[in-house]
Amino acid sequence: MIYGIGTDIIEIKRVKKAMTRNPGFLERMFTQQELDYYKKRNMNAQHIAAGFSAKEAVLKALGTGLSGFRWRDIEILRCAIGKPIVRLSGGVRRFVEENGIGEIHVTISHSRDFATATAVAEMAAERQGIAIEDLLFQSDEEVRRNIN
Repeated sequence: MIYGIGTDIIEIKRVKKAMTRNPGFLERMFTQQELDYYKKRNMNAQHIAAGFSAKEAVLKALGTGLSGFRWRDIEILRCAIGKPIVRLSGGVRRFVEENGIGEIHVTISHSRDFATATAVAEMAAERQGIAIEDLLFQSDEEVRRNIN
């Protein structure tokens, strides 16, 4: 069962501008493992923008925005064949565990001018059979009646 879907698109030139104007931008946004990946890609703004877009897409799939979390709580890493994978820590990881979210899938793409990403958050296998009413943040009786 899908918990949420998120998508994001960003202009690569905005990320390039942030990289040159704000010396702490990369360290604030990305973990050392992510930065190591970008260094292998010659710190190309397309790849960095795509990573940023993927983090935004994950937050949208969770339905939370950044409030109460840190950018570095979401890592976009690559498996051996280059597929992007999501690794969570800190507040984002706690949120995911508390809300029964299992795997988060992400896909990334970019053109010369834009980077985009889409994320899909799945419910954990042990939570697959729960009622939709139990997923609502405001699960009062009126809301429950409106669903049925």
